[in-house]
Amino acid sequence: MNESSERDTRHKARMQRKKAVVDEKIAEAQDEYGLLLVHTGNGKGKSSSAFGMVARALGHGIKVGVVQFIKGAASTGEESFFRRFPDEVRYHVMGEGFTWETQDRQRDIAKAKEAWNVAAQLLADPDIGLVVLDELNIALKYGYLELDTILADIESRPLLQHVVVTGRGAPPGLIEAADTVTEMSLVKHAFKSGVKAQKGVEF
Repeated sequence: MNESSERDTRHKARMQRKKAVVDEKIAEAQDEYGLLLVHTGNGKGKSSSAFGMVARALGHGIKVGVVQFIKGAASTGEESFFRRFPDEVRYHVMGEGFTWETQDRQRDIAKAKEAWNVAAQLLADPDIGLVVLDELNIALKYGYLELDTILADIESRPLLQHVVVTGRGAPPGLIEAADTVTEMSLVKHAFKSGVKAQKGVEF
């Protein structure tokens, strides 16, 4: 047997062992209920991942609710696209721009509270299978909203409803309550090299 054949044989044996382990874990994972997912960290991709889940949910015939807490000063590609499906996606842009642009904390607090009132309605609707709370972590980080209120409303949602929360600086209490937490780490970003935000990549 030559070196290539030996390598192929070892690979097959490893994959067979791995398949047995994975199959066992799949067989053991029988619970099914709505998950709370948190996408946080300084890296790019938190909202992008959430909107990928929106597309995935729509592919399965699941209705979606979206509330954007900070974004809103300018239209984004995801907003323009998902508004094409008004019967399947309830899309609410509630922010007025990034905090360094608005520079009015009391107005930001008022807008965040308005946004949460909309989010709470989505979280109470059993017809909505996925709720995306985009940049909610930023509103929590700056103290615009009370974490206890947010967690109580999320906890009381319909049994099979999934919730995705995005934004840097997710508070420890939210991380603890979540079922799945992903931290996006920044390795390199074009903006640091003087490249402006571009359509289809950043917005």
